[in-house]
Amino acid sequence: MPGTNLTREEARTRAQLLHVDAYEIELDLSTATDGGTFRSTTVVRFNATTPGASSFIDLVAPGVREVVLNGTALDPAEVFRDSRIALPSLAAENELRVVADCAYSNTGEGLHRFVDPVDKETYLYTQFEVPDARRVFASFEQPDLKGTFRFTVTAPTGWKVISNEVSPEPEKGAVAGTEVHRFAATPRISTYITALVAGPYAGVFDSYQGADGQSVPLGVYCRRSLEQYLDADAIFEVTKQGFSYFQEKFDTVYPFSKYDQLFVPEFNAGAMENAGAVTIRDQYVFRSKVTDAAYEVRASTILHELAHMWFGDLVTMEWWNDLWLNESFATFAEGICLAEAPGTKWPNSWTTFANQMKTWAYRQDQLPSTHPIMAEINDLEDVQVNFDGITYAKGASVLKQLVAYVGQDAFFAGVQAYMKRHAWGNARLSDLLGALEETSGRDLASWSKAWLETAGINILRPELEVDADGVLTSFSIRQEAPALPAGAKGEAVLRPHRIAVGMYDLDAKGALVRAERIELDVDGELTSVPVQAGRKRPAVVLLNDDDLSYAKVRLDAESLANVTAHIADFTESLPRALCWASAWDMTRDGELATRDYLALVISGVGRESDIGVVQSLQRQAKLAVELYADPEWRAEGLARFAGTALELLRSSEPGGDHQLSWARTFAGLASTDEQLDLLAGLLDGSSTVEGLTVDDELRWAFLERLSATGRVDEDTIVDELVRDNTAAGQQHAASCRAALPTAAAKAAAWASVVEAETLTNTVQEAAIAGFEQADQRELLAPYTAKYFAAIKGIFEQRSHEMGQQIIVGLYPSLQVEQATLDATDAWLASADPAPALRRMVVECRAGVERALRAQAVDRAAGQR
Repeated sequence: MPGTNLTREEARTRAQLLHVDAYEIELDLSTATDGGTFRSTTVVRFNATTPGASSFIDLVAPGVREVVLNGTALDPAEVFRDSRIALPSLAAENELRVVADCAYSNTGEGLHRFVDPVDKETYLYTQFEVPDARRVFASFEQPDLKGTFRFTVTAPTGWKVISNEVSPEPEKGAVAGTEVHRFAATPRISTYITALVAGPYAGVFDSYQGADGQSVPLGVYCRRSLEQYLDADAIFEVTKQGFSYFQEKFDTVYPFSKYDQLFVPEFNAGAMENAGAVTIRDQYVFRSKVTDAAYEVRASTILHELAHMWFGDLVTMEWWNDLWLNESFATFAEGICLAEAPGTKWPNSWTTFANQMKTWAYRQDQLPSTHPIMAEINDLEDVQVNFDGITYAKGASVLKQLVAYVGQDAFFAGVQAYMKRHAWGNARLSDLLGALEETSGRDLASWSKAWLETAGINILRPELEVDADGVLTSFSIRQEAPALPAGAKGEAVLRPHRIAVGMYDLDAKGALVRAERIELDVDGELTSVPVQAGRKRPAVVLLNDDDLSYAKVRLDAESLANVTAHIADFTESLPRALCWASAWDMTRDGELATRDYLALVISGVGRESDIGVVQSLQRQAKLAVELYADPEWRAEGLARFAGTALELLRSSEPGGDHQLSWARTFAGLASTDEQLDLLAGLLDGSSTVEGLTVDDELRWAFLERLSATGRVDEDTIVDELVRDNTAAGQQHAASCRAALPTAAAKAAAWASVVEAETLTNTVQEAAIAGFEQADQRELLAPYTAKYFAAIKGIFEQRSHEMGQQIIVGLYPSLQVEQATLDATDAWLASADPAPALRRMVVECRAGVERALRAQAVDRAAGQR
């Protein structure tokens, strides 16, 4: 339907015609506890540059009651279709009134409604990015048609109602048991960052006290059943550090009247940067013990959204092809703030960035759907699948490279000029680059073309020559530009890289220490590295040390051998993370056999101090053995890793992060009777591990593995859900039921996800996760044909979030065989899928193709 998929050309035409002034929106949520629909009344005032022209406004609603344009009533049956309201014969100045019945959702889109199973209270929140404000009020749904927004909300008495402006004192409603909340008008902002959160939320309050008497009210909210777990002081601490750091670096005061952070249920993303009213998934309110890595991720999320208040909300992209201007910058900002802000608890945040974000970017950049950072976005369907590792992680990596290229002071001076020049407006890439050119004195046109306007990733390899005495006689860096994957647009290019080269030696205590650092520009195919005369070959030569650039890095043979033997002996976390990342990438690329990667992990992970790196290695090693190992060797590899996990569970510091992390890893690997008996004993209390607290989340982790291996049945799952009948418990129970190794359980899970439309977004996601069990390949094999028979209808009939969960989550990625590729190709050739659907399926296909290549490499290694 054309109305649900706005094209860039339609948006450009509408922006040329219209200038939006103000919205006044009245929402009646007084019957929210009953669900169904709510009354939405929108009055929007706007100008038209060409009187007499026609346009349209967007609305997704079950029904429209009134449409009045400039005092003339229009027949809703005639003007409302395909999620658009036609606006004929516009005047120079226009007033439009739309009264509609809009629907609550259970998909995390529009106005999401959630009933807490603990206390039966109803909670609401909005999620509007990309095109879902139109599910709540009539709107010109594109980022460059900004306006002011004044919300008036009728809600049950006693509810908290939070929006972009300071919450007013409520008035008594006309109907008993209701209150009316009249908010002040916002500044000029885009539709997608407006917000409304309502319900009996619990709140904690503070303020940020800045320079020159600045005082910003701060609030942190969650639902009542989570209030006992809400560590508001820790959240405020990170938030205040971000305020101080960003206001200094951006030289622009916080632009909104207050800053609330609302931890909301069943949220699809990590968080959303609504102006002054950030919504965050409430899994970040930790009800069970988590590792420090989880707190770091939460802090990163908090800072990411705070950075958006300037980069995205104050200055907004003109169209979604510059989405990276929002997301890449916020991702870079969260990293540098965590690393540099006074009082930070995570000064090694760039280790986490290299270990997690860049690994995501490297994976995304090698898919057939790879695209430039500044992507070509033709319509809304394009952007909805573009919240990916390139838009976030590669873009942030390239911004980090830009900082190295122009210098940090010049970079932030350019950002300051950009902010002041475009405050409350919209901007393009050229606007940011122009400001950076002014402050740095650099011509960034060629840099932008190479880095932002082309796709693909470079490989950097060291080329070393030594004499008979081990003295370096020659050192060069070879840059490669591998061909883009089949189907990708564009051509691979060599890029200019500003990098550091680390020369590491083993000291007398056996530690790998950096003896020398060389920073230089790498450009073209071969770059010479200056070395001191008489300099002996170091134990490890690490290209892109300090992780300044974005490139895959390879180790020469001797460095790889020393890293394999001594990876835990690096004295700093970042070079270790870079070496771990290189080894993982080599495994994915088939340059390192899975069994050799597993041996490296087993040899070094027990001495890895950074818990975030440990958790990544645990995930990657499990994935490698399950997908990339020779199937004939897979069981042996899993047994080795399970044995290591159990050993490290028992030997890790009691009660520490590493012990908890190894408990979770062991739970996912246990397969022998003895191992499963231990899980069952830990669950029922008949077995213990010193220091390990088996809390709610760990109980469910154990139970899911016991479910997948057939050691428990539905009755056991029900008993556990009775013990933990929370939203999280319901999700875990869905995973456990779907994991049961019976044809009936798989059929029931499939029907609940694919054939019915009753599950909420989070329960559906949990059921999909439980359905896909790596040791149930034969049981899952019949679902390949069912998958391809269903997905086109799913894409066309479900909302974007719900459809993407199914299409990506249920792809037969565990069936690593040529038949899966053949079935995919046959469907692609015959189904005529929409571009967004094609992209999802092609990305999944690429995973199977890569796994087949890696399995062949591992098979050959086993025959050595």
